[in-house]
Amino acid sequence: MAQIKIRRAESCEGAALTALMRRSKAHWGYDAEFMRMSDPSFVIPEALFGLGFVLVAENENGEAAGVASLEKLPAEGDYDLLNMFVEPSAIGTGAGRALFNGITQVAREAGARRLVILADPNAANFYERMGAVRIGDGPSEAIPGRMLPLLEYRL
Repeated sequence: MAQIKIRRAESCEGAALTALMRRSKAHWGYDAEFMRMSDPSFVIPEALFGLGFVLVAENENGEAAGVASLEKLPAEGDYDLLNMFVEPSAIGTGAGRALFNGITQVAREAGARRLVILADPNAANFYERMGAVRIGDGPSEAIPGRMLPLLEYRL
């Protein structure tokens, strides 16, 4: 396994992290129209950087290997795993596991008791291996009519 370092992201990295998210999503073979419709979901709200709710996984060369972000939900103790993407070349290196462990630690420190995860179907098994439980399906915010696996991870 590669040496992975987890650190808080800086807002000046927003464009590079957006590009990483697009590459990660495209890795699963989605067509150009799907990717175009998904574009709004590749933007990390600026405020999350200031709260420390955005993490970057770096490989041994200091290059971004993944990104994850959290957002507080209205229900007490609930947080949304808003984004979690791994650079395609880093899939299978442990970057995803390290990033998930890091973002759950950030959530705990913020007072979260539960992470809600609306997952890409290609990522649902990963979250289940990490201990999340599928609780149903939820509508995609980007693709009208598309339902996605909805999971929860108890902290």
